[in-house]
Amino acid sequence: MNSIQAIELPISDYVGLSDEELFERIVSAKKALGDQVLMLGHNYQRDEVIIHADLRAHSLLLSKIAAERSEHPYVVFCGVHFMAETADILSRTKQTVILPDLNAGCSMADMAAIEQVDQCWEELGRVLSVEDEVMPAVYVNSAAVLKAFCGEHGGITCTSSNAKAVMEWGWARREKILFFPDEHLGRNVANKMGMPREQMIVWDPFLPDGGNTKEAIRKARLILWKGHCSVHQMFQPEHVAYFRKTYPGLQVIVHPECHENVVNQADLVGSTEFIIRTVKQAKPGTMWAVGTELNLVNRLKHEEVDKQVFFLSSVVCRCATMYRIDASHLCWCMENIAQGTVVNQISVPDDDKAMARMALDRMMAVS
Repeated sequence: MNSIQAIELPISDYVGLSDEELFERIVSAKKALGDQVLMLGHNYQRDEVIIHADLRAHSLLLSKIAAERSEHPYVVFCGVHFMAETADILSRTKQTVILPDLNAGCSMADMAAIEQVDQCWEELGRVLSVEDEVMPAVYVNSAAVLKAFCGEHGGITCTSSNAKAVMEWGWARREKILFFPDEHLGRNVANKMGMPREQMIVWDPFLPDGGNTKEAIRKARLILWKGHCSVHQMFQPEHVAYFRKTYPGLQVIVHPECHENVVNQADLVGSTEFIIRTVKQAKPGTMWAVGTELNLVNRLKHEEVDKQVFFLSSVVCRCATMYRIDASHLCWCMENIAQGTVVNQISVPDDDKAMARMALDRMMAVS
């Protein structure tokens, strides 16, 4: 490829193309690029995109695989912004990570801005000896700068699968954990571990001291950031009640980002990978109401035809930001690469990358 003579193809040229033409052009670009490109598809991605993915999984696994496959100079990550950042953080080579649409963000990740976290740390420092007493733990569904914050302050990242092990690790080293940005994951794990409610507080970044008294801060062992996933927040206890009444014998399986009132009524709770594995391995004829993103549930429904799979909601719960990655943007970025132009490269600054890597490495050692 000759990058000197390359001119970026405009995205406007791709809007309005038929699904058939986009499909054929993406296939053609992939064939022309060969091993130069590794295309990753998150489980929540729409079908017209994930059909082209070389691998599909949850975000952290995809990032780790990309780092291990350094023979591919380009990584096209069909997910959201923080996922592409994590792939860049974990890469030990000069791999170029590309996000087909830069508008594909995450509303939950956006609920904890670094300025707010810095302010929280400062306010906690007026009540506690934060570096000695508080362990920052950030969900991997977060911006690179927040992972870097945890790395700098001796903290750690976690996934929905290893949050319990991460919390145990944190409490073995410091009295308290600051868990962000998703309060539901943190609360559900703490509930399962038997933590009394009076030892948990919620930190609202828009209120002084997070809306807590200094005495409550001193007594707390778990400080939960006020943030949530807009998709998983939509599932309600009445949805569970409806499916149990309508389909006797049905099992309810949900993601731990759901509200505790839903989690407490479910039969099984676990990560996206846990949900997929459980439903796929279930006996033929079993019935499942699944509380996670709609694209994934529909895919399970179509693939597991020997079971009945239902979406645990009466309303559409689709990850709107993930949905921004469409065939038009994928075709655009692939054809740009093929003609020598990189668009939408995700590059984490070196300082943040080093600190974020520390937090991720601590988690991987725990896991």
